[in-house]
Order: sequence, then structure tokens, then C-alpha cells
Amino acid sequence: MSLTTALAYARHGIPVLPVHTPDRGGACSCDKGARCDRSGKHPRLRHGLSEASTDPHQIRLWWGFWPHANVGLRTGVIMDVADVDSAEGWHGLRRLLGGYVPAGPQVRTGSGGRHLWFRPTGYGNRVRLLPGLDWRGSGGYVLAPPSRHASGGDYRWIRRPAVALPAGPAALVELIAGPPAAPVSWRPVAHPDRYAEAALDAEVSRVADAVTGTRNDTLNRAAFALGRLVGAGLLDESQVRWELTAAARRAGLGRAEIRATIRSGLTAGRRQPFENRPPHAA
Repeated sequence: MSLTTALAYARHGIPVLPVHTPDRGGACSCDKGARCDRSGKHPRLRHGLSEASTDPHQIRLWWGFWPHANVGLRTGVIMDVADVDSAEGWHGLRRLLGGYVPAGPQVRTGSGGRHLWFRPTGYGNRVRLLPGLDWRGSGGYVLAPPSRHASGGDYRWIRRPAVALPAGPAALVELIAGPPAAPVSWRPVAHPDRYAEAALDAEVSRVADAVTGTRNDTLNRAAFALGRLVGAGLLDESQVRWELTAAARRAGLGRAEIRATIRSGLTAGRRQPFENRPPHAA
């Protein structure tokens, strides 16, 4: 059943990855078993999310080896997902949208929450947009039906995907994007090279000190900020990758998540390189 469904997701262009599975008592299939604090929610693959694939041959190999694997879907490619994990999160989302619930795909999660699917926004993961509401975008993944939760519940469709996914409602997208930067008077950076080195030190420290629930988002923002300096030729990309990776490992993130998040943030940052001139200068 899981193989058939995984192949169906892949046919629609959604990269798939096999995820660990909880047993009837909630213990994870990984080596930690009952001690795992992410039972049934983390990838079985050595390189995690970065190995997600739409290749049917690869998917058949995975499920031939792990026939009961939970099905993980990479977000930010075909869809982004609003992850509602509590009644408070659901009511908060409805208040944000004025009582309107988009008529797109919905999944009842194994814990009783909901996943709402939208077109990709281009934004990365965001945690605690509202209490009980997270966002899974570029560099993220979600479990999908027919996966099983550690509580014993299955992931089930409330409303299956149709031809086209809805765009994220404006109020929700604004919340994901965050507040615009406050206007400030512009001053040139006297020593760009020193500025870049100081920025690298500050972002690396911020990532290393990030707490659970903020780590991926902090890493994504740091990679974007430093990517702008890489794009301007003020920092070496390999050094940035090495230092951010080391900091993220100290914070407790996994290798695959680190690699995907840094790649996404640096790519976006390089597209908007730092310029040492007024914002609207020709």
C-alpha cells in the first residue's frame, strides 16, 4: 500500500523519501527505539531529505527494503504545507483568514492535526507562525497518507488533491514572509571585508545558539544573509558552508536537513547580492 501510494505521489512530481515507522507501542524503527523523540518522523536515508526522489526505480528499491516505511514528501517543490498540530492552531488559522478555509487538499494527521496544501511560496520552513501552526516550505517535508503516527493514528485524506493547488491566502503569506524591514537612513559600509567577516561570526553564533523549534528557520535566514555577501564576492562560499554546517551540528540539526537548508538559503541570497550603495542607486 505504501509503495503504491509513494509511486503515485512521485508521478505527480512530488519527491518522495522513506521515513522510519513506529510500532504498535509507539517505538521508532530506528536504533533508538522507544527512546527516539521523533518516532516515525525522521528519514531512513543516510542523507535524508536531499535524497528525496521521483524516480520510480529508486522508490521501488527503497520500499522493497523497507516495505512498511512511512511516506515522506518534500515540500517547496509541488506544494507547501500549513501544519496545524492543535485545536489552538486551527482556530488561530481560521481567525487569521476571517473564517475562510481554502478549498484545497487537506490531510488529517496521525495525531489529529491537519495539513493544508498550497502552491509553493518560495519561502522556507517557519515555526510557530501562530501557536500550533507551522509552515513547511523549501527545505522541508511532511508525512503523507497512509503513514502512521506514534500515537497509533494514521494519516488520512480529508480532501484529496485536485488538478491545481490553491495559492496561499494573502494574510497567511504575509505572516510567512514576516514584517518588512523598518526604513533606516542608508550609510555606506566603510570596510566591506571587515563587515562581511563580522556578519559571518554573528550569523554562525546565532545558528549555534538556536533552540529547538527555531533552528531550521535560523539557519535558513543566516544562509540567506551570508549568501548575499557571497554573491557580492565578500565571502568564500565554501567557508560559509563549512562554518554554518559546524554551527548547525552544534545546535543539534541533522546532516541532511543542514545541507538542504544551507543550499536553499545561499541560493536565494546569491540572487540578491549585497550592494554597498543606496537601495535605489542606478
